[in-house]
Amino acid sequence: MSTQRRKSTFLYLLAIGGTFAIGSAHAQELIIKVTMVKSTKGEVGCALFNNAAGFPNAEAALSVQRQAPGTDSVVCRFTDIKPGPYAVAVSHDLNGNRRTDTNFLGIPTEDWGVSNNVRPNLRAPTFDEARFEVAATGVTTLAIKLGR
Repeated sequence: MSTQRRKSTFLYLLAIGGTFAIGSAHAQELIIKVTMVKSTKGEVGCALFNNAAGFPNAEAALSVQRQAPGTDSVVCRFTDIKPGPYAVAVSHDLNGNRRTDTNFLGIPTEDWGVSNNVRPNLRAPTFDEARFEVAATGVTTLAIKLGR
């Protein structure tokens, strides 16, 4: 192999490696431990938001994960998350319709929770109340309690 070709191959590999290293430095992992799961029926949905638009409705989420509930907890794991502000909304969908059911007053009839375990009276929590930061390094771990 010629010196020029080895040099260009080296630079190409260096560029790929450098791009990979830069990209992975900005992608973090977010682990949500959902506690107080009262039933093994249905599924628990974790909805990740990076802005207030549509929060806490899962249809507007950046990403949604659904897990079969365990005996009393569920873990949702989001990978390749960029550092910055986020909020999470969680719902235990007992009947499989992939939404949080409510009564005629709009009060949830299925267990729910949000990051920071915010539970305002007579209204839904806001993004700012549930907001947390994903750091530039390491793994961010949150615990969210379900309830009504």
